[in-house]
Amino acid sequence: MTGRARIRSAAGFAAVLLAALVPPAAGHADDGPSARDLVDEARDNFVGARSVHLKLTDHRRSTDRTARESVTLTMDRAGNCVGELVLKAGGGSVGIVKRGDQMWMKPDAAYWKAQLPGAQGEAAARLLEDRYVHGTTDDSALEGLARVCDLAALQKEVAAKSSSGTPVTKGEETETEDTRVIPVSTTKDGRKKVLYITSAEPHRLVRETERGRGTDRSVDLTGYDEPVPSATPSAKESVDVSRLEQMLESR
Repeated sequence: MTGRARIRSAAGFAAVLLAALVPPAAGHADDGPSARDLVDEARDNFVGARSVHLKLTDHRRSTDRTARESVTLTMDRAGNCVGELVLKAGGGSVGIVKRGDQMWMKPDAAYWKAQLPGAQGEAAARLLEDRYVHGTTDDSALEGLARVCDLAALQKEVAAKSSSGTPVTKGEETETEDTRVIPVSTTKDGRKKVLYITSAEPHRLVRETERGRGTDRSVDLTGYDEPVPSATPSAKESVDVSRLEQMLESR
């Protein structure tokens, strides 16, 4: 795999995030109508949010330094975004900033050494020296991260998809992170998904967990309709993406 392809692959969690956020369609359990109302309103409130802060965490243990451990994003419908990608097993991290069509990513030295073989990783770390890679959403090395920051596209996909015919169960009111919530759960293909929806109106999804066959992940959502920080890295803090691409292609 080329260096450029590896950079793009760092953002490949979008499909995982979409799968986590698609709520089950209400089935025919005895408490189905109440569960359906909660799920439908939580779904509508996510789809209609102007902005949201979310964190997706993969809780499985791994020695693969290229595997994703967590992704934290604050993003809005205009495509603005700040966040961080953290890899497992000391694989490093990548800071993310997007404003309009301008994109910055800031991988640390551990990330480059995990993602790029031998001298390439060392050279990339030296070139950047704790600076951001800067380009636009049209740059092939950054387009994957740009798609991750597209809240409007994610909302559109969530609105269009649903798991059909899966019975759901509404649990007793409980508390998560000092918020009163009602859990709505479903089990399919050996995996149990639980959506924690605020018991007070407006009903919003604040946490989702999925455990079972081949998965153990959670998504936490806060900051509905709160603005995305507007600060962007300065020119002195940045290296144009073309310099990085030239270095990788020359090796």
